[in-house]
Amino acid sequence: MGDGLTIDCDTCAMQHTAACGDCLVTYICSRQPGDAVVIDVAEERAIRLIAASGLVPELRHRRRVEHG
Repeated sequence: MGDGLTIDCDTCAMQHTAACGDCLVTYICSRQPGDAVVIDVAEERAIRLIAASGLVPELRHRRRVEHG
C-alpha cells in the first residue's frame, strides 16, 4: 500500500477555508482528550463495508469487558 498517508493541515490546500470546519481531522483533533468519537449505525455499517472491501482497515475498537 505504499508508505502510508500523513495528514498535515499545514500542507492541506483547503487549510483556512470553509472546508476546515467540516473536516474529519479538524473534528478529531479539536475535541477534548477522552471525548469519544460517536458514529451512528449507518456510518458504522458504511465503515464496515468499505473495510470489508479492503479500502480502509477494519475498526480496531473493541468494547472492554468490565469484571466486577
